Amino acid sequence: MTNMLSYSFPRGALAAACTACLAACAVGPDYHRPGLPAANHFAPEPVEAAMQAEREVVAQDLPAQWWTLFHSPALDQLVRTALANNPTVAAAQAALRQAVETRRAQQAAFFPTVDASYNASRERISKPVASPLVNNSDLLTLSTAQISVSYTPDLFGLNRRQVESLVAQEESQRWNVEATYLTLSSNLVVAAITEAGLRAQIEATQQQITKQADLLGRFRELKRLGENSELDVAQQESQLAALQASLPPLQKQLAQQRDLIKALAGTLPQDGAIAEFRLDQLTLPEPLPLTLPSTLVEHRPDVLAAEEQLHSAAADIGVAVANRLPQVTLGVNTWGSTAPSLSGLFGSGTTFWTLTGGIVQPIFDGGALQHKEAAARAAYDQAAATYRSTVINAFQNVADALQAVHADAEAEKATRHSLELADRTLAIARRQLELGDVSAVAVVQAEQAEQQAVSAQAQARAQRLNDAAALVQALGGGWWNRPDDDATVATTGLVK
Repeated sequence: MTNMLSYSFPRGALAAACTACLAACAVGPDYHRPGLPAANHFAPEPVEAAMQAEREVVAQDLPAQWWTLFHSPALDQLVRTALANNPTVAAAQAALRQAVETRRAQQAAFFPTVDASYNASRERISKPVASPLVNNSDLLTLSTAQISVSYTPDLFGLNRRQVESLVAQEESQRWNVEATYLTLSSNLVVAAITEAGLRAQIEATQQQITKQADLLGRFRELKRLGENSELDVAQQESQLAALQASLPPLQKQLAQQRDLIKALAGTLPQDGAIAEFRLDQLTLPEPLPLTLPSTLVEHRPDVLAAEEQLHSAAADIGVAVANRLPQVTLGVNTWGSTAPSLSGLFGSGTTFWTLTGGIVQPIFDGGALQHKEAAARAAYDQAAATYRSTVINAFQNVADALQAVHADAEAEKATRHSLELADRTLAIARRQLELGDVSAVAVVQAEQAEQQAVSAQAQARAQRLNDAAALVQALGGGWWNRPDDDATVATTGLVK
């Protein structure tokens, strides 16, 4: 049967159609990438200049595994675990695979569709109408084998524009996977830093509780000796009770933060394998790397995804235009053989074929196709505006992060100085209390000031680490420096 098909199949018509399809032009606008924004600085120039002068930032590229800048093996292991186990990453990968297969399915329209079928039947007919060809028998057996071929030449680029749109959607989803990867790693780093900050506040509170409990004992001893009043003791008891009451809310936040980290890592809350984080185990990257403003749109996954959506919208205009033009179909609708027996198939005189061709031109549809084209153009305008908004937001994110990092450095210096002063004031107050030169109220106030300074310093340190992570995230995370054989490439599914 294969030889008969090769001999009888009208290949010339389809070959000519394929040539015409490849030679034809695709209607609709050709996509042109938007121009890059003219920006030499992320933040106001004096701010960037001051940060560079103080070595807070330096013009330097980001590493692919940017979280290693914090020099925490536990954090590195946590991020790797999350990338392998988090269901959000798996969902993004599945969406990417779906986009790939959808694009491949559309590309199949470039080729002819070929179907093969075989049917066998046996029937009994009335003898008066029995065919003499079968010896007037009232029993008839028929075997039919046939092949159907159809092909639609892509004369005006309808299918090419559809494929172009799907390729752009596939690339957009590919960048969405990278954005998921960046968001997850950033959320994990911030969650770990937040946990470390909470632990520092809890430890500082516990230390203050111990100190104030000791001081309360001292107050009671002074009252017994007649050197202190009952009011002084009551005030110290109240201060200690307030401090003890502040501890459970911090412990609750810490427990919930641990649950968040485990959820981001793709594990259940009862999993005890996730490491604990402390501020002294996290190193602030100094100076922070800062890429060039001209490269931001090339590095931000959300910007790249928005650009591909713009590309897809441009191709959809071509699809809408092509749908208003003639559609040509060529094909061998049927080619096969019918015989009274299976062995007689493809014998002399048993073959049949039908060659057809058709053209359809929309004439009147109530303006539906015209309005669909107008809708496609409006969708392109929307995608263009969304792209511009995404670019602006990207620059805003970096500028905000730079401003925050700069302010954090000053805030940490101020809290450090405040704590030094509070410690010195408390030490003086306690010495003078022993000598009877100050009241107990002055000591209580000095302790409150020290407690606030300790908490403020821990919060300032954690905030500075968080804003450093936010800056790296705003810059795109360094995915472009990932080697092809890196294990995280397989994790994100970004190998093309």
